[in-house]
Amino acid sequence: MTDNELLAILALQKVPKIGDATAKRLIAHCGSASSVFTHKKVQLAKLNGVGQTMLKDLHLKSHFEAAEEELRFIRDYKIAYSYFTDNDYPQGLKHCIDGPILLFQSGNIDLKNKRIISIVGTRQATNYGMHFCQDLIEELAPLNPVIVSGFAYGVDIIAHRAALEHKLQTIGCLAHGLNQIYPKVHKKYVADIESNGGFVTDFWSSDGFDRNNFLKRNRIIAGLSEATIVIESAEKGGSLVTADIANSYDREVFAVPGRTTDKFSKGCNNLIKHQRAHILTSAADLIYMLGWELKSNKPLPIQKKLFVELNNEEKAIFRIVKDKGKVLLDHIALETELPPNVVASNLLSMELKGIVRPLPGKQFELV
Repeated sequence: MTDNELLAILALQKVPKIGDATAKRLIAHCGSASSVFTHKKVQLAKLNGVGQTMLKDLHLKSHFEAAEEELRFIRDYKIAYSYFTDNDYPQGLKHCIDGPILLFQSGNIDLKNKRIISIVGTRQATNYGMHFCQDLIEELAPLNPVIVSGFAYGVDIIAHRAALEHKLQTIGCLAHGLNQIYPKVHKKYVADIESNGGFVTDFWSSDGFDRNNFLKRNRIIAGLSEATIVIESAEKGGSLVTADIANSYDREVFAVPGRTTDKFSKGCNNLIKHQRAHILTSAADLIYMLGWELKSNKPLPIQKKLFVELNNEEKAIFRIVKDKGKVLLDHIALETELPPNVVASNLLSMELKGIVRPLPGKQFELV
């Protein structure tokens, strides 16, 4: 991309009433961001969803002056970026109408052919939420997912740290430019995250801290991933906004249930109650709903024991798999009269014990 085209893209971002969706519409019509500024306003105003009001400040000189300053920052600090039409632009965001036209990034991010999930939650995580988040990522580690979060206090940083602990790629979505880090206390995690993942943002180096930035940032968290998981949330909070955005993108949403009396479980319980999220009690629920196969370069932590104790549900499942040889998860659920998510949870437990192994198409057989 030439500097002139990048300058035009940046200038278009500065026009107050033109958001990402409208910018994409204008660029598609004109052929490039540069061409948007050479077209007559009267022609552009006829486009569906545009109008004269949005174009009022299109040619202000100050937009290009600000763009030139940001372009210098990008060049001086060798900031990596991807344009919404580029091949390396995240596929998840390509399908979001309001995905950023320009996404800045740092680190070593690789999203090609990856399983990507977002984990969000309250900044005041309880022991329950903290341990659930850590256990969930540990259970998912053999599937090598990318863990996306917002690098904030609480559930966010717990998720990033757990991902690093299990050598999983993790991505922090920032609500500010790449020239700063918030909260400052999290600076100690930056190097580790950038060595196995990195940071993304659509904010400029000149963008300060603002509550609305964090809400806007949430669309990237939801858009990057095939599923968003809410660990803990009060009745209102940014995590619920992220869940709503994920639902609007037609992505899967999961919520961890809690006691009705717990302040930071009310948001999750409401998501489940109003059928805006699947209930999440273990990694098996996620694996089943997303149709993930337990295949990975990482070996499963199988517990090799000569005699393995099974609970009653596992015993029933064992008998069916033994009789059938190879059997579908749904068939096991039908035979045992257990819910599919309960069967999936028990199958995962039995796999970790070295009793069964998964096959393509949600089939299982004895080891």
